[in-house]
Amino acid sequence: MAIPRELYPSQDDLPYEEELLRNPFSLKLWWRYLVARREAPFKKRFIIYERALKALPGSYKLWHAYLTERLDVVRNLPITHSEYRTLNNTFERALVTMHKMPRVWIMYLQTLTRQKFIELTRRAADRALRALPVTQHDRIWELYLKFVSQEGVPIETSLRVYRRYLKYDPGHIEDFIEFLVNSRLWQESAERLASVLNDDQFYSLKGKTKHTLWLELCDLLTRHAKDVSGINVDAIIRGGIRKYTNEIGRLWTSLADYYIRRALFDKARDIFEEGMTTVITVRDFSVIFDAYAEFEQGMADHKIENLNSSDDEEEDGLEEIDLEVDVRLEVKLKNFEKKLLSGFWFNDDKDVDLMLARFDYLMERRPELANSVLLRQNPHNVEQWHRRVKLFDGNPEKQVLTYTEAVRTVDPMKAVGKPHTLWIAFAKLYEKHNDLVNARVIFDKAAQVNYKTVDNLASVWCEWAEMEIRHKNFKAALELLRRATAEPSVEVKRRVAADGNEPVQMKLHKSLRLWTFYVDLEEGLGTLESTRAVYERILDLRIATPQIIINYAFLLEGNRYFEDAFKVYERGVKIFKYPHVKDIWVTYLSKFVKRYGRTKLERARELFEHAIEMTPADSVKPLYLQYAKLEEDYGLAKRAMKVYDQATKGVPNSEKLGMYEIYIARAAEIFGVPKTREIYEQAIESGLPDKDVKKMCLKYAELEKNLGEIDRARGIYGFASQFADPRSDQDFWTKWHQFEVLHGNEDTFREMLRIKRTVSASYSQTHFILPEYMMQKDQKMSIDDAKDKLKQAGLPEDEMAALEKQLAPISTPENGKDSNNRTTLGFVSAGVQTQTDAGLKVTRNQEDIELPDESDSDGDVETLEIAQKDVPSEVFGGLVRKRDDAEKASGDEGHDAPTALGALERIKRLKRDGLNA
Repeated sequence: MAIPRELYPSQDDLPYEEELLRNPFSLKLWWRYLVARREAPFKKRFIIYERALKALPGSYKLWHAYLTERLDVVRNLPITHSEYRTLNNTFERALVTMHKMPRVWIMYLQTLTRQKFIELTRRAADRALRALPVTQHDRIWELYLKFVSQEGVPIETSLRVYRRYLKYDPGHIEDFIEFLVNSRLWQESAERLASVLNDDQFYSLKGKTKHTLWLELCDLLTRHAKDVSGINVDAIIRGGIRKYTNEIGRLWTSLADYYIRRALFDKARDIFEEGMTTVITVRDFSVIFDAYAEFEQGMADHKIENLNSSDDEEEDGLEEIDLEVDVRLEVKLKNFEKKLLSGFWFNDDKDVDLMLARFDYLMERRPELANSVLLRQNPHNVEQWHRRVKLFDGNPEKQVLTYTEAVRTVDPMKAVGKPHTLWIAFAKLYEKHNDLVNARVIFDKAAQVNYKTVDNLASVWCEWAEMEIRHKNFKAALELLRRATAEPSVEVKRRVAADGNEPVQMKLHKSLRLWTFYVDLEEGLGTLESTRAVYERILDLRIATPQIIINYAFLLEGNRYFEDAFKVYERGVKIFKYPHVKDIWVTYLSKFVKRYGRTKLERARELFEHAIEMTPADSVKPLYLQYAKLEEDYGLAKRAMKVYDQATKGVPNSEKLGMYEIYIARAAEIFGVPKTREIYEQAIESGLPDKDVKKMCLKYAELEKNLGEIDRARGIYGFASQFADPRSDQDFWTKWHQFEVLHGNEDTFREMLRIKRTVSASYSQTHFILPEYMMQKDQKMSIDDAKDKLKQAGLPEDEMAALEKQLAPISTPENGKDSNNRTTLGFVSAGVQTQTDAGLKVTRNQEDIELPDESDSDGDVETLEIAQKDVPSEVFGGLVRKRDDAEKASGDEGHDAPTALGALERIKRLKRDGLNA
């Protein structure tokens, strides 16, 4: 074969050829030659590669480069091209020396796989596995398995390859199972998957859990039930149900599906029923029930369709029998069998009604089955047992059986809810059907149960007694309550103490609910003596409540045992503390005052004093008011005022304002308006909060204004101004403004405006301009220093002047007042606080007129008639009005009759007689 001229060495190749002639076994020279001729045609480079490999057949670098270039040449050629055959021969020649190089084998196998040479590829892979060490087999197996997983590869070949691979690496059995499933080899895939689940040492390389693999096996067995044999599917799935509790519903459904696919429909129904009666979660129950209902509905639909089609086939079959003479033997036998077994119920194909009845019965049982699931979760759930009984309304027998099962199952110590309600409802069921004998038997058994609390047992006894009352058995009801409240004997107590487990029956005689019912029944059916005995027994057991004390006292009062009732109240106030004794005190005092009034006034006073002493401050106000009302109605007015004064000091600060308002109103009503001045001043100086002091000052000023004391009212306004911020309390300054407009002059109005500016500056500058710590640290700072500070802050001169007035000392050594007291700007006292000269100067009327000296001449003096105005009746108290009314009544009876003069009237007459003399 002639070689073309272009493949011969050219003039440029001579230097490389000469070097190779001198040293043909140098890899470096051959590689330099190939690099220099990288742009040459591939045939010329192949000749160079062949010459180099002939000289160096063991060079991996040359073989790898040579094979790579040959692969690049055939990459875009069809697999039927002759170059592929040349490439395969080149790989075979390379493997003679490169059989230990896995990369060469990988390139060869990839090429053969692309060419679809099944036999050649399989043999090459086997040779590679035999040639390479075991540590490098994983690189070959990856290609080998990829090859046998392709379509067109015989399934038997693939199975043998996978089985060999599992001997090399058993951990990849999941890949083999996946291959079997994809190849529809259900039998072997199920066996392999079952072996994996039985292997405790198995570890999934794909991260699957045993639970996931178990579900896959169940799906495989149930979906291909007819293709898998030799495996106990029922045992496998039931084992999964016992082991994996979070997918029980799905596993039961899978097992039923397995029998459905094997046409064992009755067995499938049994599986569904067993699953619904064993699951303990509503989710699993819903899964099984929905699958069961779908199965029954599908069976009925399928039966209806087959029924219609079978009728048509029968008609066609009869026509064919009539028409055809030569009928197959099988058809004859089938028709004969149908005729022979016709009329038997088990051979009836037209059982559609049975199918529909099964479906309806299943749907009707759903609430009961769902309730059973909840009871399996917690058989001691009382509410679920009540709901189960309601499901059987109209079926008394079923309800009785349910109650019987409930009271046997529920443990009172573990019950969720009130277990005694089951017994009570059970007894009421018999009562509803007029079976009182059995109802009493149920109540008697219920009374012997050891409940968790005494109240449960007491409820049973009370319901039993109420049943007897409903049926007019009053004596039986009383006898039941006597039995229930009887204290256990000493022998019983000793026996229980020896056992160490005290039942609730030992504490029943101290049940307040039972005693309350008993005493109500005694009041309605028994005598007074028996009722009193029950009340006394309650008090002896020390289980009485304030309401029981009050009820006992009311009972005695209703029977006119007043002193005994008051003794009961006394026992009650000794037993209870606040706040429980509050109602007893209020009722006791009101009843005592209503009963005796003025006849036992001293005893009533002692009771009130004792009650006030025992009552905390936040609850004592009603008692003070009740005490004061007693003194007003039956005692002395001065004592009433003393009580009010004591109340203003005894109530908490939040109620002092209201108490002072009541005190002032009652003082004005009894002693007249002037008496209230002392109370107002006492309230202002008593330490009330600033907002309450301001309210009290406004009312005080309104009083003085109504009495015509304008200067006093103005002084009060000036005193209250220190508590009113002009920016937020516009109401106060509006009232003062209106007051000055009506009753003041220009000077007083200017003084009001000056005070307003001073107060405004004190609220704004003192709190926001001057730092608070400066005021606390250096209270004797000079006015000049304060001015400097304010100038630095950028304040105008008028505000500086206001601050100067504020910082100026208010009290002088002459008045001797404490600087910590409130500043009384022009406050005029009514006798409680002494006035100073400075105060008089401030409150001096600016409109005083200087009268001229009296003239000796009588003729020059004009006679002036001064009009007199009547004093308002509010100035005089209610006592004076009562006295005047009494004198008027006595005067109307007759002037000749001697009248008894009071002490006040006698003093007035003595003064009048002395003046006349």
